[in-house]
Amino acid sequence: MVCKQFIKRSIILIFIIIFFSCNKEKKTENRAVIKHSKESLEEVNKLLVDKDAELIKSYVDRRGWKMEHTESGLWYMIYENGSGSDIKKGDFITFNYEVWLLNGTLCYSSDKLGAKSFVVGKGGVESGLEEGVLMLKSGSKARFILPPHLAHGLIGDEDRIPARATIIYDIEILKIEE
Repeated sequence: MVCKQFIKRSIILIFIIIFFSCNKEKKTENRAVIKHSKESLEEVNKLLVDKDAELIKSYVDRRGWKMEHTESGLWYMIYENGSGSDIKKGDFITFNYEVWLLNGTLCYSSDKLGAKSFVVGKGGVESGLEEGVLMLKSGSKARFILPPHLAHGLIGDEDRIPARATIIYDIEILKIEE
Protein backbone atom coordinates (compact mmCIF):
# COMPACT_ATOMS: atom_id res chain seq x y z
CA MET A 1 0.00 0.00 0.00
CA VAL A 2 2.78 2.40 0.94
CA CYS A 3 4.56 1.49 -2.29
CA LYS A 4 1.45 2.28 -4.42
CA GLN A 5 1.06 5.67 -2.74
CA PHE A 6 4.74 6.40 -3.28
CA ILE A 7 4.43 5.50 -6.96
CA LYS A 8 1.27 7.66 -7.36
CA ARG A 9 2.91 10.64 -5.66
CA SER A 10 6.06 10.19 -7.72
CA ILE A 11 4.06 10.10 -10.96
CA ILE A 12 2.10 13.21 -9.94
CA LEU A 13 5.34 14.97 -8.99
CA ILE A 14 6.89 14.07 -12.35
CA PHE A 15 3.85 15.46 -14.21
CA ILE A 16 3.99 18.67 -12.18
CA ILE A 17 7.69 19.09 -12.91
CA ILE A 18 7.13 18.44 -16.63
CA PHE A 19 4.17 20.83 -16.74
CA PHE A 20 6.02 23.69 -15.07
CA SER A 21 9.18 23.18 -17.07
CA CYS A 22 7.17 23.28 -20.32
CA ASN A 23 5.28 26.32 -19.12
CA LYS A 24 8.57 28.07 -18.28
CA GLU A 25 9.87 27.36 -21.78
CA LYS A 26 6.68 28.88 -23.25
CA LYS A 27 7.06 32.02 -21.13
CA THR A 28 10.68 32.37 -22.19
CA GLU A 29 9.66 31.78 -25.81
CA ASN A 30 6.83 34.34 -25.54
CA ARG A 31 9.20 36.92 -24.06
CA ALA A 32 11.62 36.37 -26.95
CA VAL A 33 8.81 36.81 -29.50
CA ILE A 34 7.58 39.99 -27.78
CA LYS A 35 11.12 41.40 -27.59
CA HIS A 36 11.72 40.60 -31.27
CA SER A 37 8.37 42.17 -32.27
CA LYS A 38 9.13 45.30 -30.26
CA GLU A 39 12.58 45.60 -31.84
CA SER A 40 11.06 45.12 -35.31
CA LEU A 41 8.48 47.83 -34.69
CA GLU A 42 11.18 50.18 -33.42
CA GLU A 43 13.21 49.53 -36.59
CA VAL A 44 10.20 50.20 -38.81
CA ASN A 45 9.42 53.38 -36.88
CA LYS A 46 13.01 54.60 -37.23
CA LEU A 47 12.91 53.89 -40.98
CA LEU A 48 9.66 55.87 -41.32
CA VAL A 49 11.03 58.81 -39.32
CA ASP A 50 14.19 58.80 -41.46
CA LYS A 51 12.12 58.63 -44.67
CA ASP A 52 9.96 61.54 -43.49
CA ALA A 53 13.09 63.60 -42.69
CA GLU A 54 14.49 62.95 -46.20
CA LEU A 55 11.18 63.95 -47.78
CA ILE A 56 11.03 67.17 -45.77
CA LYS A 57 14.67 68.04 -46.50
CA SER A 58 14.06 67.56 -50.22
CA TYR A 59 10.92 69.73 -50.03
CA VAL A 60 12.78 72.51 -48.16
CA ASP A 61 15.74 72.39 -50.55
CA ARG A 62 13.51 72.64 -53.64
CA ARG A 63 11.97 75.82 -52.24
CA GLY A 64 15.25 77.33 -51.09
CA TRP A 65 13.93 77.80 -47.56
CA LYS A 66 16.50 78.36 -44.82
CA MET A 67 15.12 76.05 -42.17
CA GLU A 68 16.57 74.39 -39.11
CA HIS A 69 15.31 71.32 -37.30
CA THR A 70 15.10 70.13 -33.72
CA GLU A 71 16.09 66.73 -32.34
CA SER A 72 12.43 65.70 -32.34
CA GLY A 73 12.22 66.26 -36.12
CA LEU A 74 10.41 69.62 -36.19
CA TRP A 75 11.59 71.90 -39.03
CA TYR A 76 11.23 75.62 -38.40
CA MET A 77 11.89 79.01 -39.90
CA ILE A 78 11.15 82.24 -38.05
CA TYR A 79 10.82 84.78 -40.85
CA GLU A 80 9.67 87.71 -38.72
CA ASN A 81 10.77 88.15 -35.11
CA GLY A 82 8.18 89.61 -32.83
CA SER A 83 8.92 92.35 -30.36
CA GLY A 84 6.75 91.09 -27.55
CA SER A 85 7.44 88.70 -24.72
CA ASP A 86 8.61 85.11 -25.21
CA ILE A 87 5.96 82.40 -25.21
CA LYS A 88 6.24 79.98 -22.29
CA LYS A 89 4.31 77.00 -20.98
CA GLY A 90 1.05 78.03 -19.38
CA ASP A 91 0.53 81.02 -21.70
CA PHE A 92 -2.76 81.32 -23.57
CA ILE A 93 -1.84 82.22 -27.14
CA THR A 94 -3.90 83.32 -30.11
CA PHE A 95 -2.57 83.13 -33.66
CA ASN A 96 -3.47 83.24 -37.33
CA TYR A 97 -2.47 80.21 -39.33
CA GLU A 98 -2.53 78.21 -42.52
CA VAL A 99 -2.05 74.45 -42.56
CA TRP A 100 -0.81 72.89 -45.80
CA LEU A 101 0.07 69.41 -47.02
CA LEU A 102 3.33 68.96 -48.90
CA ASN A 103 1.36 68.49 -52.14
CA GLY A 104 0.12 72.09 -51.90
CA THR A 105 -3.35 71.36 -50.51
CA LEU A 106 -4.56 74.02 -48.06
CA CYS A 107 -6.26 72.13 -45.22
CA TYR A 108 -7.13 74.83 -42.71
CA SER A 109 -6.85 78.61 -42.52
CA SER A 110 -7.69 81.27 -39.99
CA ASP A 111 -9.08 83.29 -42.93
CA LYS A 112 -11.96 80.81 -43.08
CA LEU A 113 -12.07 79.43 -39.53
CA GLY A 114 -10.86 82.34 -37.41
CA ALA A 115 -7.77 82.61 -35.22
CA LYS A 116 -6.77 79.60 -33.16
CA SER A 117 -6.05 79.68 -29.41
CA PHE A 118 -4.66 77.23 -26.88
CA VAL A 119 -2.81 77.01 -23.58
CA VAL A 120 0.81 76.09 -24.26
CA GLY A 121 1.83 72.88 -22.51
CA LYS A 122 -1.71 71.58 -22.00
CA GLY A 123 -1.96 69.56 -25.22
CA GLY A 124 -4.95 69.66 -27.51
CA VAL A 125 -2.83 70.64 -30.53
CA GLU A 126 -0.14 68.90 -32.53
CA SER A 127 2.98 68.28 -30.43
CA GLY A 128 5.12 69.83 -33.17
CA LEU A 129 3.09 73.04 -33.08
CA GLU A 130 3.40 73.18 -29.32
CA GLU A 131 7.18 72.71 -29.58
CA GLY A 132 7.45 75.37 -32.30
CA VAL A 133 5.51 78.16 -30.61
CA LEU A 134 7.85 77.99 -27.62
CA MET A 135 10.52 79.51 -29.91
CA LEU A 136 8.38 82.57 -30.66
CA LYS A 137 7.38 85.94 -29.24
CA SER A 138 4.26 88.01 -29.61
CA GLY A 139 4.14 89.29 -33.19
CA SER A 140 6.41 86.55 -34.59
CA LYS A 141 5.74 84.91 -37.92
CA ALA A 142 7.07 81.42 -38.53
CA ARG A 143 6.80 78.34 -40.67
CA PHE A 144 6.89 74.86 -39.12
CA ILE A 145 7.03 71.55 -40.92
CA LEU A 146 5.67 68.75 -38.76
CA PRO A 147 6.45 65.16 -39.76
CA PRO A 148 3.62 62.69 -39.07
CA HIS A 149 4.89 61.71 -35.61
CA LEU A 150 4.66 65.38 -34.52
CA ALA A 151 1.39 66.07 -36.36
CA HIS A 152 -1.55 63.69 -36.65
CA GLY A 153 0.29 60.36 -36.79
CA LEU A 154 -0.97 57.18 -38.35
CA ILE A 155 -4.63 58.16 -38.73
CA GLY A 156 -4.58 61.84 -39.68
CA ASP A 157 -7.22 64.13 -38.23
CA GLU A 158 -10.05 62.12 -39.82
CA ASP A 159 -11.12 65.23 -41.73
CA ARG A 160 -8.77 67.07 -44.10
CA ILE A 161 -5.38 65.70 -43.06
CA PRO A 162 -4.76 62.16 -44.29
CA ALA A 163 -2.97 59.35 -42.50
CA ARG A 164 0.81 59.76 -42.04
CA ALA A 165 0.77 63.26 -43.50
CA THR A 166 3.53 65.80 -43.08
CA ILE A 167 2.00 69.24 -42.56
CA ILE A 168 3.22 72.80 -42.86
CA TYR A 169 2.06 75.47 -40.43
CA ASP A 170 2.47 79.15 -41.31
CA ILE A 171 1.60 81.13 -38.19
CA GLU A 172 1.53 84.66 -36.84
CA ILE A 173 1.32 85.12 -33.08
CA LEU A 174 -1.37 87.69 -32.33
CA LYS A 175 -1.65 87.66 -28.57
CA ILE A 176 -0.08 86.07 -25.49
CA GLU A 177 -1.88 86.02 -22.15
CA GLU A 178 -0.53 84.55 -18.93
